[in-house]
Amino acid sequence: MSFYRKIETVLSETTGQPFNIEKRRPIGGGCVSAAECLSDPNRSYFLKTNRTEFLGNFEAETDSLDSLAATATIRIPKPIASGIADDRAYLLLEYIQPGSPNTRSWSEFGRQLAALHKTPQPYFGWHRDNAIGATLQSNPKSDDWISFLCDQRLRPQIDMARYNGFILNGADRLFQSLPGYFENHSPWPSLLHGDLWSGNAAFDQNGQAFIFDPCCYFGDRETDLAFTEFFGGYPSCFYASYRDTLPYDSGYDKRKTLYNLYHCLNHYNLFGSSYAAQAQAMTDELLS
Repeated sequence: MSFYRKIETVLSETTGQPFNIEKRRPIGGGCVSAAECLSDPNRSYFLKTNRTEFLGNFEAETDSLDSLAATATIRIPKPIASGIADDRAYLLLEYIQPGSPNTRSWSEFGRQLAALHKTPQPYFGWHRDNAIGATLQSNPKSDDWISFLCDQRLRPQIDMARYNGFILNGADRLFQSLPGYFENHSPWPSLLHGDLWSGNAAFDQNGQAFIFDPCCYFGDRETDLAFTEFFGGYPSCFYASYRDTLPYDSGYDKRKTLYNLYHCLNHYNLFGSSYAAQAQAMTDELLS
């Protein structure tokens, strides 16, 4: 039985409705896994595939999607199934037909993200490790955000970058200076999407936002906000709506650079040297 015949069987058995693939359409935008839309005349599903050893990442992603959906704040594509077929790991999700947002859509998305972040969680970290892209993300439980940020986010990326040939000048000074960025900010643990760049958010045909490809954990809400700005940012009405619901603390502009340094280093470690100069410039700015 071919890979796609096995996928048809999984979908038919899991949903209780026969499904025969009549159309396969590749979906671009992902940098780690292959993605496509599978359709019959009545239904469509989103399929992600990768190497067999990636199954644990797909299972962690399913866990994150379920956790986000349980908050009933932002629409999430529903996970259907994951597993191994023909030496490929797969993840099957609800397919949401994308549409075009308007100002009201973006403003509502800002309110929804603030609602997600507003509820305090019991600790920093998560009940399991997961991955950001293809990079392991360790999530031990902690009651100290600054040490978590240092030891579970920045330091592993800096160490990995050194192994890959890039030495970040000023790294030790940055670790020592971390408490100074939090003099006016005492973050509570929020449930985070964890990878909320513009490519991981979209809008359905009714203009309702939905988010996907999460790597959730409990952390400072500003980390989600910061990463929305890393590749150009969302419209201003999104941020105004978020602030109206959950105001920013002073010092966010500096912490934004700190939080995005993690993502910049991860991009260096995943995609190569083009991010090295940017990571160094961000570090120099933080230490100036």
